[in-house]
Amino acid sequence: MSLAGTFRKRGLIGRRQVAKAAIAQLVFMRFGAGQGRVGQTADSAMSILRGLRVEEMREIVAEAWELVLRPLVYREALDLAAAHAERGEPVYIASAALQEAVEEVSRQLGFAGVIASRAEARDGVYTGRLERRLYGQAKADALSELARDEALDLPASTAYSDSHSDVPFLEAVGHPIAVNPDRELRRVARARGWPTLRFRTMAFPRR
Repeated sequence: MSLAGTFRKRGLIGRRQVAKAAIAQLVFMRFGAGQGRVGQTADSAMSILRGLRVEEMREIVAEAWELVLRPLVYREALDLAAAHAERGEPVYIASAALQEAVEEVSRQLGFAGVIASRAEARDGVYTGRLERRLYGQAKADALSELARDEALDLPASTAYSDSHSDVPFLEAVGHPIAVNPDRELRRVARARGWPTLRFRTMAFPRR
């Protein structure tokens, strides 16, 4: 949970919750996560958000952009996005992260939009429940919905992912590409002849 430090600074979570969020992030980045683990992590994150105003969440994400989120962007990803844009192909971020966070990243990078997990909110306040979890087949379904709404040609589209959980998402487009893939996605990509890329260079190194 990349925003854990910002949440703690605002007094929304304590030291132990920050540590648990950081450990969960490291486990996911190194080994991937099954549906059960992703669900547990998402439920834990939602409990932290209960009672938080959606607008405050947007403020937190904006505050965290420069020091927390911006340094995670790969130069290779931006170069590919620019190449797609030059060909008249709109660029979207598809992520299991919370929509408000992904929208801020998309806005900062000048992309066309996002599909992401949605937290339930009433009267502008999070209830502590997820409305949509963009994981596995759900991400592929959301992509199909986006394609219908925006008249996107999925057989002519390209999708990038690093996780085996995104195989249905990659299968939904004509040009699937594995990027820094986990072991299972690497195996699937090799078996299906999907291209594999390695991103190494951070676009905005920490100063």
